[in-house]
Amino acid sequence: MIVLEDIQTYASNHSSDLAPLLAEILDFTLSNHAHPQMISSREQGLFLQFLSSMIRPKRILEIGTFTGFSGLCLASGLADNGELHTLELREEDAATAKAYFKRSPLNEKIHLHIGNALETIPTLQELWDIVFIDADKTGYIDYYDLVLPKMAPGGLIIADNVLFHGEVVKDPLTGKNAKAIDAFNKHVHNDVRTEQVLLTVRDGLMLVRIKK
Repeated sequence: MIVLEDIQTYASNHSSDLAPLLAEILDFTLSNHAHPQMISSREQGLFLQFLSSMIRPKRILEIGTFTGFSGLCLASGLADNGELHTLELREEDAATAKAYFKRSPLNEKIHLHIGNALETIPTLQELWDIVFIDADKTGYIDYYDLVLPKMAPGGLIIADNVLFHGEVVKDPLTGKNAKAIDAFNKHVHNDVRTEQVLLTVRDGLMLVRIKK
C-alpha cells in the first residue's frame, strides 16, 4: 500500500459519501471479486466525479469497465446530451457492470462494448472530452496513441495505476507491468503535444491534456 493506512482512513473520513448504488458496487466488488484491488477506491471515484462534473463532458471513453464503478462515477457529470462509451474485455465483468448500469438513471447514456479495446476504439467516431485508461498495463501506450488524435479541444486523458504499487521507483525494474507503466509514463512525459501531471492519488493518476 503506497498511502499509509491511517492517512487513507483519515482522508476517507473527511470525504463525501458515495451515492448508494456506487457504494453497493464498491462493497460487492471488494467482497466477492477474485481481483478486488482492480476497482477504483472510494476517494478515487469521488475524484472522477469531481472532474467530470467540472468539465460537463459530452463524450467520455472508458477503457476498462471492470464492474462499473468508475464508469458510473464519470457518467455522473455528463452533459444533458452526453454519452459514455465503456470497453471491457471480460464478459463476466461486463455482465456485472451492465446489471448495475441498468439500475442507474444514467443507463440510457452508457454504451458498453465487449471485446478487444484496440479493435473497438477505431470504430468509435467520436471526439472525446474525457478518456479514462484503466485496463491491461502493457496496452497503455497503444491506447494513448489511439485516443490522442480523437480528443476534443481541451480534452482530458486520465490514466490509472501509473505508480503500479510503488514498483515504478524500484531499481532495477522487475515485472512486465511495472516496466510497461514506467515506459508509458516516460512516453507521455516526452510527448511534446501534451502537458501532464502525475498525482499520487491511491496507485497514481496521470492527467494529460493537449497543449493549446
